[in-house]
Amino acid sequence: MLVIAVALASPVLAEGPDPVRGAELFPIRCVECHVITDGAEKKIGPSLKGLIGRTSGTLEGYDYSDAMKTAGIVWSEQTLKTYLVAPRKMVPGTKMNFNGLKRPGEVEDVVAYLLEAGT
Repeated sequence: MLVIAVALASPVLAEGPDPVRGAELFPIRCVECHVITDGAEKKIGPSLKGLIGRTSGTLEGYDYSDAMKTAGIVWSEQTLKTYLVAPRKMVPGTKMNFNGLKRPGEVEDVVAYLLEAGT
């Protein structure tokens, strides 16, 4: 008996962080509360422009929680990834009312987008 295997078409997951996918996720998962501009447009959360290298709770003009002000986190690619998985676990008492990015690749893609966007 001859058996012919047929491969079904399925989406291929891209390897590694993808800023394009991150750009697609940002408006869905982040833009309700954050912008990545100079912050002229006020949102619930602080602007993410210039985030990398900034110490948590220090952006002028945003009313951070005491927890974020005293956390002393210097935002880097790694600290941001950790925070985006479980914000309230990393900084108990943060105002960020978000349970984190849970789907595989989302954190890496959003961080890649933020890095490319000049945060």
